[in-house]
Amino acid sequence: MQINQHASLSCAPMMDWTDRHCRYFHRLISRNALLYTEMVTAPALVRGGAVHLLDFSAEEHPVALQLGGSDPGELAQAALLGARAGYDEINLNCGCPSDRVQSGTFGAVLMRDPALVARCVGAMRDVVDIPVTVKCRIGVDDQDPHKVLPDFLGQIAAAGCDRVIVHARKAWLQGLSPKENRDIPPLDYDLVIAMKAAFPDLHLSINGGVTSLRQARALLERGLDGVMIGRAAYHQPWDILARVDPDIFGRPAPFAAPEDVARAMLPYIDAHLVAGGRLHQVTRHMLGLFAGRPGARQWRRILSERAHADGVGPEVVEAALEALPLAA
Repeated sequence: MQINQHASLSCAPMMDWTDRHCRYFHRLISRNALLYTEMVTAPALVRGGAVHLLDFSAEEHPVALQLGGSDPGELAQAALLGARAGYDEINLNCGCPSDRVQSGTFGAVLMRDPALVARCVGAMRDVVDIPVTVKCRIGVDDQDPHKVLPDFLGQIAAAGCDRVIVHARKAWLQGLSPKENRDIPPLDYDLVIAMKAAFPDLHLSINGGVTSLRQARALLERGLDGVMIGRAAYHQPWDILARVDPDIFGRPAPFAAPEDVARAMLPYIDAHLVAGGRLHQVTRHMLGLFAGRPGARQWRRILSERAHADGVGPEVVEAALEALPLAA
């Protein structure tokens, strides 16, 4: 299956959430959804030498590296490092509205300069053989998305962008926090769908406000090539990801129950601890595994209260499993 097919359903890059432990956990639940790293800045890789940020497990494939930056040459170097590390895709962040990202002149502020984004895409395409993609907003601040978005897409498509993921909201760079920017600006799915009609050869995915697979399927049925789900997939991983393989990709589900996923994580947790890691670094991503099910509160409480202690290991996960009510 080609990576664009895996992009029919993807999990959004989310700072402090989609680290390598989260991705390994999500990959157990869905073998086919496309996974994304947290944003890694090109300066950190190229100037800071922080290549450890590229570490990932082979089991995570297909997995995309999201880069932040605005210097074409530096992004090209970072993309090459990502490709050599084995990532399946390089994605440029043109959607994050945080002050920290703006100060580095990347993220959503790049919506104001599509020509620069096109140069960045072209520079990365020149040095890697894997897809180069962009994640963007429909516009920022007082921009008119109906004018800005088609111009932006046209320029980056001409530069060789393989796929675009559009968060179907504006970003307000002043006056709204990053959290507020995920909720307050209204969604405009119709505009993104219109862009697919305007750019039929461009693989276009939509992001923002998608909270169920039913909603994702409805958007795919409206002609979009892919749907990206963020917070819902993180907070309710079983509800979202366990049905992705059969419902979106026509493949069998890897596990029949969330308990099976938890047990499948135990060898990974063992290896992480042997390497010097701590239990909570992994289990913090597993808190939502039983969301909406009997015993979810006990599961969260045991992991939250015990996983931070020194010297603890898989027995904490096993205790949390034992606290779940027996299935009828």
